[in-house]
Amino acid sequence: QVQLVESGGGLVQPGGSLRLSCVASGTIFSINSWGWYRQAPGKERELVATITNGGTSNYADFVEGRFTISRAFPKKEVYLQMNTLKPEDTAVYYCNADLWAKGTPSFSDYWGQGTQVTVSS
Repeated sequence: QVQLVESGGGLVQPGGSLRLSCVASGTIFSINSWGWYRQAPGKERELVATITNGGTSNYADFVEGRFTISRAFPKKEVYLQMNTLKPEDTAVYYCNADLWAKGTPSFSDYWGQGTQVTVSS
């Protein structure tokens, strides 16, 4: 059974930094892409950043060069380095992976349980 587990969230002052990590466990044949999403209270979940197996990354406009997504290969891990954090970055951050797991016919989306990021003075 595949699980994605995030870590690294917490409380940080405006202008500070955090590094989120996400580890995938289980028997995984291949990972097509990773993504980080976030959901603030009262808002819909939104894309933050994605990275393909080949290393191509994509960011939401609001990132404005402050965040960097990376992955460790062959480790099944993805990271989100967040710098110059703003109060509006406060949200639950979710890890996503498009992967092919043992016992499934093809690639599917998997989600972590989320990690809280709070930016406040």
